Order: sequence, then C-alpha cells, then structure tokens
Amino acid sequence: MNDLTALLAVARKDLLQELRSKATTVATVFFSGMTLMLMAFALGRDQAVLARSAPGVLWVAVVLAGVIAAAQNFQADLEEGAFEQLLTYPVARAAIYLGKLLANWLYLAALALLLAPLALVFYGAAVDGALGVLTLVATLLLGAFGFAVIATFYAALTSNLQAREALLPVLMFPIVVPILLAAVRASEALVSSGAAVTMGAGTGAGIGAGVGPDVALAGDWLLLLAGFDLVYFVVCSALFHFVVDE
Repeated sequence: MNDLTALLAVARKDLLQELRSKATTVATVFFSGMTLMLMAFALGRDQAVLARSAPGVLWVAVVLAGVIAAAQNFQADLEEGAFEQLLTYPVARAAIYLGKLLANWLYLAALALLLAPLALVFYGAAVDGALGVLTLVATLLLGAFGFAVIATFYAALTSNLQAREALLPVLMFPIVVPILLAAVRASEALVSSGAAVTMGAGTGAGIGAGVGPDVALAGDWLLLLAGFDLVYFVVCSALFHFVVDE
C-alpha cells in the first residue's frame, strides 16, 4: 500500500463512518443553527448591525462546530482501536494525517457552504455579483481548510489526554487566530446589507458608493489566508509523526 492509497482509504473510512452514524453531523448542524439564531436575537433589530455581523457569526458557528467534529473523529477511532491499527500500516505518518485532514476538510467545507446562505438570509446580508459569490466560496473553502489543518493536528495531540475536550480548544484557538482573522475580513469585504444593495441598484450608486462588495480587498485577505494555510499545512504535516509516536 502506497501513501496515496492509504491517504484516500483513511479519508474514505472517516467519511463512511460519519455517513453511517451521523452522530457528529446531527450535533454540529444543530449547534451551528442554534448559534446563528441566538446571535441574531442577541444583536437586536438593527439591520445594519445584523448585516455587518453576518460574516463573524458565520465563522464562529463553523469554528465551534469544527472543534466538535475534529474531537469526535479521533475519539471514535480510539474507542474502536482503529487508530492503533492505522499506525501499524507501512506508510508514512503524514499519509494518515492527510487522510484525516481530507475527511475533516470536506466535512467542514460542506458545513460552511450550508451555513453561509442561511447566515445571509437570517442577517439580511447579500453578496453581489458572480465574482463576489465565487470569492466567498473560495474564502469558505480556504478558511475551512486552514481550520481543519490545525484542528486535525491538535485533535491527534490531545486524543490520549483525559481532559481532551477542554484542552483542544484552549490549545488550538490561539494558533488558528490568523486564519480566522483573514477569513472573517475576506468575508466582510464581500458581504453587504441587502437593503444597501437594493438602494444602490435603484439609485445607480452601487459599489462606487461603498455599499457593495470590495472584491479586490477580499482578494488581498484571501491571499493572506492561503499563505497561512500553506505554512500551517507544511508544519503540521512535518510534525505529525512526532505527535503520534510519543
């Protein structure tokens, strides 16, 4: 078995396991939906405040759900003894990490793509233009990837600890701040108030008046996000064998 085959096998195993049990899916989707609704009530009725808050609340929901998903992913393997079996395979430890990462990224990306339109509707925000929508999708995919890189690594690091549920967010949140900052800022640059977009379209002001999305600014934050993703990906892949061999 080569490394690529092992990587795909690990990812397939994790995805099939979740598809059959649906335990993590039910918990994360319910938790994320409740986060969006509760934050909408807490922010009040001011439409401008709600629209400006939509990107931040969206990423809060994705991040909190991602912590649950990453922790449950390794916990299920440890309870069934599957992780120890994976470590006996004659493949690089990085291949196991990348398989876990791929499964977590696909799950988080699907969750983010599901929550994004819900957040826009709940908070009265909008993304104008096909380019803005594509940039937002790219932001969600890159943000989910960067978070999955850190979450998968630290979930493995804390998997054998008794207080892993408490230690996982404490250890990973300071590290993931640059990724979340870039993802939120890129999303903010693309999202505008639905009322403002309608007004701009009716008066001819539009983007020129500053009510529409700033794709150029979002692109700059997206490049920064991609850079952080690359650095974290290389570092975590290189260090993963030290984590599982201890």
